[in-house]
Amino acid sequence: MSKKSRLFMIIAVLAVCFAFLWPSISWYVRTPKEDKVLALSSLENIKNYSSFRANSEVRKLVDAVKANPEAPVPEDNQWLLKQAKMNFKAAGEKAPAAILLKDALNSFDSKSELASFIEGIYRKKILKTKDYYKNSVKLGLDLSGGMNVIVKADLDSVIAKQGDAVLDTATLKADIMAQAVETLTSRIDRFGLSSPTIRQQGEDRIYIELPGSAEADQINSIIQGRGILNFRLVDNEATSNFNAYYYNNPDTTFDIRGNLVNPSIIPDDCEVLGYYTTDAYGLDQREGYLVVKKDVALDGKHIKSADVGAEELTGRPAVTFSLDAEGAEIFGKFTGEHVGENLCIISDNKIKSNATINTAITGGNVQITGFGQREAQNLRKVLQTAWLDVPLSVESQQVIGASLGEQAIRQGLLAVAVGLLSIMVFMLIWYKGSGINACVSQVLNLYIMFSILSAFNLTITLPTVAGMILTIGMATDANVIIFERIKEERRLGKDRVSSVSAGFDNAFWAIMDSNITTFIAAIFMTQLGSGAVQGFAVSLAIGVVSTVFTALVVSRLIFDFQTEVLKVKNISIGWGIK
Repeated sequence: MSKKSRLFMIIAVLAVCFAFLWPSISWYVRTPKEDKVLALSSLENIKNYSSFRANSEVRKLVDAVKANPEAPVPEDNQWLLKQAKMNFKAAGEKAPAAILLKDALNSFDSKSELASFIEGIYRKKILKTKDYYKNSVKLGLDLSGGMNVIVKADLDSVIAKQGDAVLDTATLKADIMAQAVETLTSRIDRFGLSSPTIRQQGEDRIYIELPGSAEADQINSIIQGRGILNFRLVDNEATSNFNAYYYNNPDTTFDIRGNLVNPSIIPDDCEVLGYYTTDAYGLDQREGYLVVKKDVALDGKHIKSADVGAEELTGRPAVTFSLDAEGAEIFGKFTGEHVGENLCIISDNKIKSNATINTAITGGNVQITGFGQREAQNLRKVLQTAWLDVPLSVESQQVIGASLGEQAIRQGLLAVAVGLLSIMVFMLIWYKGSGINACVSQVLNLYIMFSILSAFNLTITLPTVAGMILTIGMATDANVIIFERIKEERRLGKDRVSSVSAGFDNAFWAIMDSNITTFIAAIFMTQLGSGAVQGFAVSLAIGVVSTVFTALVVSRLIFDFQTEVLKVKNISIGWGIK
C-alpha cells in the first residue's frame, strides 16, 4: 500500500469514526442535564410536555399583542417570523415590509394551528435529543444502575383456552409473544420508565432492562397487570360541550400530567379520554378528546377471537371479532337499547375506535368498518390484547443501585487511564522517540473502539471495560513486535528506510496470526456466550480489528512522515540504537 493510500485511509477512518461518535458526544457532552431527563421520559410525557409548552407560548404571544399591538417579533421567537413569511407566501398574500408580532400571529388560520406549529418545534427538539441517546454508547446496568427483569409467559395456558380451534401452534405462540412484548412496551412507556430495553428471549421469556432507579413493586405491578380493554358509551352532548371549552381554554383545561383542572366541566358519571390513531411511525397519536361514560358496557375478557376481513358489498377493510355466550347476551341487549349512539373501544385508557351503533348486534359476531387496512390491523392488535391475555410472571429480578454504578464508572475509568498511562510511560522510556508512535496508536485505538461501539448502539459494561484494557495490552504487544524487528534490522547496518520497511514486513504475519486467532475466539464467545461473557467478547473483537489497523497502518505512516517530511535519518527506537 502506498503512503498516500495509507494517509487517505486513515483520514477516511477517522472521519467516519467521528460521525459515529457524534451522537455520543452530543448526548454526554453537549446535552444539558434537564434536557436529558425530558428526552428519557416516555413518549406520552413528551407529548404532554410539548402541548403544555406550546399552549403557554401561544397565550404569552397573544397577551404581548394585546399589551402592545405594534410589538415586534421577539428575538427568541425568530422562528415565528420565518414561518409567517412562509404562511403569507402559501396564502398568495404579500407579506408586510416589517412583520410585526400581530402580523405573524394573523398569518395562522387559528390559535390551534399556531399551537400545533409551536408544539412541533418542541417535539422536534426533544425527539432529536432522544435520537442522540438512541444512537450513542449506552452504559450497562452495572455502570448506570437500574433493574434487570426476566419475565416468563405462560403460553400453554393461553393455547389451552383456545381448545380445538388452534390449527398452527407455532404461529399462535409467535403471535402471543409478539403481543406480550408490544403490550409490555406500551405499559412501561406509559408509566414513564425511561428508555427500556425489551426483547424476546427464547420461546417464552421476555428480557427487560430498565436503566436508572426503579421501584421493584411498581415494575412488578406493571408487568403482571392485565391489559385493560372495554367498550363504553360516548356522551356526544358532553363531548361537544367539552371540546368548545377546550378550544377556548387549551392551556388551562389540563394540568401538566394530563388531568382535568376543573372536573365540573363534564358530568360526574363521565371522564375525558384521548382518541388515538396510529401514525406513520407506529406510535399512538392523539386526534382529539371524547367524553365517555365510566360504566363499562362490555369487558374485553368476553372476546374470543379477532381478525381483519372485508365488507361483502364494498370490499373495504373490516375488523370482525366474536364474543363468548355471556358477552354476546350482554352486547346484544346493550346495543339494542342504544341504537344511534356511539360506542368506543378503550385500551389502557386510550380510545382506539369510535363507532355508531346502527342496529342491535346479536349472535356474538361483531363487525366494525370505516377505516383503512393499516388502521384495521392496528385495531385487531388492540382486540387481541383481550383474548390473547398472556399470564406473565417475574422469573428473575436484579436491582443495581446507582451508587454502585457511579463507583464502577470511576473504577473502570481509573483502570483504563492507569493502564494506558503506564504503558505509554513504559514505551517512551524503553523505545524513546518511537514510543510516541505507540502512544498515538493507543489513543487512536480507544477512539476507534468507542466509535464502533457507538455506531452499533452497543452497551458499555464492566466486562466491556475489561476487554478495552486487554486491547490496550494487545496493541502494545503489536508495537513491541514491530519495534524489535526494526531494531534487528538496524543492528545489521541497514538505513532507516530499509529497517522500517523490513521491520513491518517481518512483523506483519506474526501480528496477524496472533490477532486472527484471538478474533476467532472472540467471535465464538459472542455467539455461544451471554451477558458478561458476550460483552467482554464484543469489545475484544472490536479491539483486535482496531489494534491491527493502528499498529500496521497508523504507526507505519508516522515513520514515513518522519522520514520523508521531517527528513529524519536515524531512528530513536531504543538504548544503543541510532
